[in-house]
Amino acid sequence: MSVTAITGTTAITMDAARRVIENATIVFADDRITAVGGAGDVTIPDGAEIIDGTGTLTLPGLIDSHAHAGHGLTRNLGARAGGDAWFQACEDLYTRGSTAGFWQAEARLSALERLKAGITTCTMLLGGGADHYRTETREAGDLHCAATREAGLRTMLAAGVNRAPFPKTYRSLDQSREVTLSFDEQLAVCAELAGAHNDLLGAGTGVCLIMPVYQPDEVAEDPQTIRRMCRDVMDLREKAGLLFTQDGHRNGSIELAETLEIIGPWSYLSHSVDLTEGDMAAARRSGTSIVHNPSAIMSVYGRCPAPELRDMGVNVALGSDAAAPDRGYDMFRHMAQCLHYHRRHFRDPDVMMPIDVLEMCTIDAARAIGLAEDLGSLEKGKKADIIMLDREQAHLYPPIMPLTAAAQFANAGDVDTVIVNGKIRMRHRKTDLDERAILTSAAQELTDAIARCGLEHLLEE
Repeated sequence: MSVTAITGTTAITMDAARRVIENATIVFADDRITAVGGAGDVTIPDGAEIIDGTGTLTLPGLIDSHAHAGHGLTRNLGARAGGDAWFQACEDLYTRGSTAGFWQAEARLSALERLKAGITTCTMLLGGGADHYRTETREAGDLHCAATREAGLRTMLAAGVNRAPFPKTYRSLDQSREVTLSFDEQLAVCAELAGAHNDLLGAGTGVCLIMPVYQPDEVAEDPQTIRRMCRDVMDLREKAGLLFTQDGHRNGSIELAETLEIIGPWSYLSHSVDLTEGDMAAARRSGTSIVHNPSAIMSVYGRCPAPELRDMGVNVALGSDAAAPDRGYDMFRHMAQCLHYHRRHFRDPDVMMPIDVLEMCTIDAARAIGLAEDLGSLEKGKKADIIMLDREQAHLYPPIMPLTAAAQFANAGDVDTVIVNGKIRMRHRKTDLDERAILTSAAQELTDAIARCGLEHLLEE
């Protein structure tokens, strides 16, 4: 058995008492935490490896509840073009211009960025939106899960079906032919991915299902088809014991989702802007979680009532919606953005506190994926998913008020050490990954994909 002890740190535990422990010691054996407490309260076993935590803040590994596979290669693309240029480029690249190499390079790049940012668990949608999930075969999903295992992280892969009507036409990943894709074929691939990769706590890869958010007018146009699709997705979810997520709820869609019987304690719904009273009540009744993405474009167009939902007892997690077109995986940045976003709305600097946003990307995010007993806090018996921030820096000094320091002043570059499942994956910002090869491959794969789609004009600034 491998035993490790972190000593002399300031631990932001996120446990039930929300303890912040100065001069803390955290002991973990293999993949589980065995003790957390003050230096005088914890006995370090003989022979334990010691990690000197002097000058650090230690937190549970951060959990990003909503991001997109593919976007890591398309950040900044089309910034000058404006409008919907980026969205259209993503659809072109993901459905027609991408290869296996594209998806592998993007998965490795995104995993590296998340590792460097202290995100130990992340929900990644396998594609850019409801019209281009890359589930015509298992290949893109398999490559993404392999990259997760290489980095030693945890990824909940959201595999799903496109928006009706079907069929959809893709270009195959080997670029040799057009592929006509049906709903049933996509759902079958989702089932295969779930059968192969659904072990988030062990192997580090889990699978949840996703389908488009529908508005009442869309259901009214073709109720039979959409209701049948909902039933089929839910049948697979129940049979395989999967979670369910959705991207883009707004203005009446949660209440509709409840009537379609696709939400419950096993679901988490992203964006959720401009919600009606009926939406908020449906979220509370159903036990679904909401994922707030304060840095996303949808949070420019509308507002997620995250504080109000929390006050109602709805579980609210935080998501990056990374990595494009204008945001990355820096959850510290998104925490600060969340605070300012709602304080500005209410014109009240006390409407949310640092502890609130820290909860939203740790213990509440773990609750959203049904793993609050294993992840999201530094407690005895939980998985040893731990991050350490280098506090010996001007922007984190004086060394007071650690909650405020973490939520309002820290950034991804402050993450010094990352431990996942009891294994050190980054120490002093050095990883075991071939970082130069990952960056080089990412740049080349984007260049090649842009050329295939004739999108060179989107590189102009």
